[in-house]
This record gives sequence, structure tokens and C-alpha cells, in this order.
Amino acid sequence: MKVLVLGGYGTFGGRLVRLLADRPQLTLLVAGRSRAKAQSFCSRIAAAAKLIPLSFDRNGDLVGQLRDAAPDLVVDASGPFQAYGDDPYVVVKACLALNIDYIDLADSSRFVDNIVAFDDEAKRRGLIVLSGVSSLPVLTVAAARRLARGMVRIEAVSAGTGG
Repeated sequence: MKVLVLGGYGTFGGRLVRLLADRPQLTLLVAGRSRAKAQSFCSRIAAAAKLIPLSFDRNGDLVGQLRDAAPDLVVDASGPFQAYGDDPYVVVKACLALNIDYIDLADSSRFVDNIVAFDDEAKRRGLIVLSGVSSLPVLTVAAARRLARGMVRIEAVSAGTGG
């Protein structure tokens, strides 16, 4: 399986690449704006997976870059998701256009909430489009479920809002 990790040498993407590097069945395309940084990152990892450093510009020709990389799955760890401008879903749209599964590590609630707009098309195409696959939402839900045991109703849950 060929996995393109956007932000692959950054904090979260780099951690993901390190965790997956022991899987010989994977080819990990470690991507970011700087191919040199991706190359440097890859050279420091002892991997059973095949690591390929790439330059990838989310503000460039996404369809062309994705077509050239030809991944089976894109994991977007490039963030910050709240700073993606007028169309934060351009990578999602490009993945759908090329029939590529998409997962992101976003924890911006607006970004995560609005990914549902792509659910029907993804299902029609037999694709996965998942958002919010990071520690904050996952741990928040796990903690909320544990704390809610025995409760009749929960009005609201808020996490990571700084107040």
C-alpha cells in the first residue's frame, strides 16, 4: 500500500511515519514543501517500509501532484487546518477526483464538522474520507464516554477551546 503523508516530516506527520515505518508492506511518501527536509527526515529512520521523500505544495497543482505520486491513501497532517483559506477542502476534492482515500489529523471542529459534505460522493465512489483522526477528538470522545456512564443525558461537550 502506498501512503502519502502530507506534512510527513512535521510533528504529527513525522510521528505517524515513524509509527508506520516498521511495516514492510507500505511505501510511505513523506511529503512537505521542502524535498530536502523530507529527504533529511527519511535518512534518519531505520525502516522496513519503503520511504520516499517528496516535495508537495498544497497550494499548487494538487491533481497533478497526486497523479504523479499515485498514492492509495492520503493522510493530511500538514495543518493548521484553520488556516487553509477560502477552500480548506481542496485536498479532499482532489483525492475524490482521483479516487484516492483521504484521512486527516485535523482537530479544528469547523473543519471536521464540515467534512460531511463529501460523505455521499465518497460512498458513491467506494472511498474513505475521514476527518479529525487526531488525538484530541479521539481522546475527548473516549473520556466523555467514560465520564458519561450512568448519566441519562449530556447537554454538551467542549474540549480544546482554551476556556
